[in-house]
Amino acid sequence: MRIMARLACLVLLSACALPAGVPERRTPAIADLPAMKTFPPGQAKPPQRSNAGIARDILALEFQMESGRDLPRLTRFSGPITLALTGDVPPTAATDLSRLLDRLRAEAGIDVTPVAAGPASITVEFLPRRRLQAVVPQAACFVVPRVSNWSEYRRARRTDRVDWTRLTTRDRVAVFIPSDTAPQEIRDCLHEEVAQALGPLNDLFELSDSVFNDDNFHTVLTGFDMLVLRVHYAPELANGMDRAAVAARLPAVLSRLNPGGGPGTPLPPSPTPRPWIEAMETALGPKGTPDQRRSAARQALQIARSEGWADSRLGFSFFAVGRLGLADDADAAVGALADAARIYRTLPDADIHVAHIDVQMAALALSAGQPADAIKLANRAMPAVTRSENAALLASLLMIKAEALEMTGNPVQAQALRLDSFGWARYGFGTEDEVRRHLTEFSLLSPLQGG
Repeated sequence: MRIMARLACLVLLSACALPAGVPERRTPAIADLPAMKTFPPGQAKPPQRSNAGIARDILALEFQMESGRDLPRLTRFSGPITLALTGDVPPTAATDLSRLLDRLRAEAGIDVTPVAAGPASITVEFLPRRRLQAVVPQAACFVVPRVSNWSEYRRARRTDRVDWTRLTTRDRVAVFIPSDTAPQEIRDCLHEEVAQALGPLNDLFELSDSVFNDDNFHTVLTGFDMLVLRVHYAPELANGMDRAAVAARLPAVLSRLNPGGGPGTPLPPSPTPRPWIEAMETALGPKGTPDQRRSAARQALQIARSEGWADSRLGFSFFAVGRLGLADDADAAVGALADAARIYRTLPDADIHVAHIDVQMAALALSAGQPADAIKLANRAMPAVTRSENAALLASLLMIKAEALEMTGNPVQAQALRLDSFGWARYGFGTEDEVRRHLTEFSLLSPLQGG
């Protein structure tokens, strides 16, 4: 399930209203904006860590739910797998799905055939966000077994029929995605939820190289994720295997599929205690006062330190403390963000995490009247953001850089970057109102506009 995360996808002023008396920079009508931009088809790099660590993480992903409940057995589809899109299908969904299925075929060895109608192994239904979240408030999108549509799910919602722990094999699964959200959010939901419909169901905060992580830094399936799915359908494994049976066969499977990863004997488990998860959920969630969220982030950091972690959980704790503390104690917040970046630089495939921090720092530099620093930070972040196919973050970087260029007396270059940012913003943010809102917020960071 993809949760409604607040930190990993927000920039400095993304929740702020336009103050009274501040002029709003005019943006063109949506018909006059550049065409929506999307990323070309790509392929992720292989995972950059040992098979022993990968084996440990696969067992944690396969045999536990996000809720903490244990899954007694491995389940997967047998035979041909089909997929249908139903409901109010957004115009970008078919193209993004086609690219995802191409990647699954090439990188995970899983052939999923799209079908226009009729029964399918996986049915992706699009419905208005308000209907979806009236039933599952915290979910951006989610996946359910043994049903094929929303009506079936509503009838079976509190029954054993949709209980993953009682599953022995997968025959049909439904994915529910809001139809009225940004194209990037739709694509992200397709990646994570289709992957969970096919494979493991858990999310792990310790993973820096996976979409199976509720920090939501990665938005499309990574090389690690593709390896996990390839392992899930390896011929050495089978429906009904328990944890011990899978653990016994993992070293040989990983040696065959990822020969550069070394021995695949699983490392000892590294469980995440519920108090840390609950603290992060409070920090990330919509409820509570700013003080309560900041306190929860500090509590999560304290737990991370006491556990002796040096992985993504410690980095995310520092990130939460820093991001939430910007309005309260900017100096301490910057220090926490710097600590988060230091940790992320030691982790595999975490350059997008560092880029998120660079966006925060670029916004701060812009608001402090330091355009050269803002440009340097934006330029440094752009390659990682582009590789991760995050159009919303790329649009934000271009908007920041445009404001910095305006401050340095380069209005022509600034306007060219703004126009470039609009194309990415249409994919990343969606509506004209959202594009205009984000442009206005970034313009307010500039002392020329907001001071």
